[in-house]
Formats: sequence, C-alpha cells, structure tokens
Amino acid sequence: MAKTGIFHHVGTFLLFAAAILLLITTISAPVITDIGILKVTLTNQSDLRNSSINFGTFGYCTLDVAPASSDQDYCSGKHIGYNPALIMAEADGTAFGSMSGDSTKALTRVMVLHPVGCGLAFIAFLFALGAGVFGALLASLVSALAFIITVVVMAVDFTIFGIIKNKVNKDGTGSRAYYSIGMWTTVAAMICLFLATFIVFFTCFSARMHKRRNTHSTKAVDAGYPGGYTTTKRHFWQRRARTNY
Repeated sequence: MAKTGIFHHVGTFLLFAAAILLLITTISAPVITDIGILKVTLTNQSDLRNSSINFGTFGYCTLDVAPASSDQDYCSGKHIGYNPALIMAEADGTAFGSMSGDSTKALTRVMVLHPVGCGLAFIAFLFALGAGVFGALLASLVSALAFIITVVVMAVDFTIFGIIKNKVNKDGTGSRAYYSIGMWTTVAAMICLFLATFIVFFTCFSARMHKRRNTHSTKAVDAGYPGGYTTTKRHFWQRRARTNY
C-alpha cells in the first residue's frame, strides 16, 4: 500500500467516522435523552420550562415534564418499534389519520438498522486496518453493504419523521418539529461510507497494479546479467576472426 497509503488512510478514517456517527444515532433517546432524530417543542413553554419530545431509535423522551417547576424527564422503555403518531396525539392533540399512524408505527421497526450499519462500518474499519490487498478488498465490500443499509434506514427516518414533522407544524397546535442531531449524523455517515467504499476499493486495485508492475520489473532485471547489463551476442564468424589475432 506504499504508493496509495495516504488515500487508504483517508478511507480508513472515513469508515471509523461513519461508525461513530451511526453510533450517535443508535444511542439517541431514550438511551441519551438529549439526542434525538426528531425534536418537537411543545406549546407549554414558560419561564420555568421548555418541554419537548426527542424521538430516537429505540423510543422517545419527554423533557421537562409538567407540572413540576424542576427539570423532569420521562423516557420510554428501550424496544424495537413504537408509535410516534400516538405519542404526539397524546402530548398536544395533533390529529393523525389511521394510515399515517399505522405507517409510522410499522416503519419504526426498520430503525434497528442503525446499529446494524454501525457494526458493519466498524468491521469494515477493522478490515481496512489490516495490511494487504485482501484486507482492503474485504473492507470495501463490507463498507458497500453498510452504505446500502444506511441509505435504506436514512430513507425510512425521513419518511417516518417527515410525516410527523409536517403534521405537527401544520396542525395549528403551536408545537414545532424539526430534525435533530440523530438525523444529520445518519446523513453524514452515509456520505462517509459512500466516499470510503470507493477510496478503499481504488487503493485495493491500485496496490495490486503496483505490485504486479514491480514483479515484472524484478523479472526483467533477473533475466539479464548482474547489474542489469547484457552483452551483445557474437556471430560465429566474428568469434573466428577474433581467434586469428
């Protein structure tokens, strides 16, 4: 990898960055209360509180729960799949149709792909750390798989929380919804995986080309005399003429 070492290191770093970014999305609410994929600021704001809901990968958290004057947070249990439409309907009365509610509830189960993509990105990073063409090839293949999974789960995230966001902002309840940290870390991870896949794949085959070229050069030198020089072959009449002197 000597000829393409810098590019390979860049690809390796991008794989590590993608794994960290997907980890941030994975540990969003309710694991870490302040990290969400979608954040909804509720209407019960006052000098004492600024209540909001953070929707994450495995559940949600309601921050600064009323009516206490001190900060109180409530988080759901950690599980695959939940109903964000029902949560908003109970929190501020936002009305969702049955189709929207059922769709968002079903799609939240797909968010389990966040940790799957994170794990694959980290495995690709470990393969990229390994020396040799074979390690780089495996890294590029696993990175490509992680990229596909990340694209799928990112599309699901935008679908689920796009429905919730549009409904909350247009319903007239006064609550405001916007994409939060977890959404943008997924987008950034997708970009990192896309670039890393091609960079590591390029360095893999570039290293093979350099290795093959060096092998041919070595064989060419070995075919001649020491030092790489060869002597001109004499014809038989030239040899006879030389012996007459």
